[in-house]
Amino acid sequence: MRRFARGLARDATDGDDLCQATIERALKSAHLWQEGTRLDAWVYRIMRNLWIDEARARTRRGQTFVPEEEGDHVGIAGDAGIEAHAELGNVARAMIHLPDEQREAVMLVLVEGFAYKEAAEIIGCPIGTLTSRLVRGREALMRALGELP
Repeated sequence: MRRFARGLARDATDGDDLCQATIERALKSAHLWQEGTRLDAWVYRIMRNLWIDEARARTRRGQTFVPEEEGDHVGIAGDAGIEAHAELGNVARAMIHLPDEQREAVMLVLVEGFAYKEAAEIIGCPIGTLTSRLVRGREALMRALGELP
């Protein structure tokens, strides 16, 4: 959850604040969760909606957003070594520059491991739209990492 929040916010502090707000909203709205649905997908949907509200509020307030260049948006499980850590940093920096729609798709499917259908439900778009965002995001990442011309 924290990884997705930081990916949306492009900032560790804002991501942590988003996590806290999401948990608070989920606890207050627990009675709205429907048994038989995935709890994690429901919580991610809450998080995404909160972030959209925050982004709109910032726009109204005229605040500009400067993404952090160094960050831990995507975590490493265990001791992955220096080379893997450096490569992960390159990926995190490349993800910062993706458009919001592509970054969301990449984070939900490739990082968080949601199925296309579940990710599309969280984002609130058709599966085809999610797929095209994911393909464009993956290509942009590969280009930024020097794996595509």
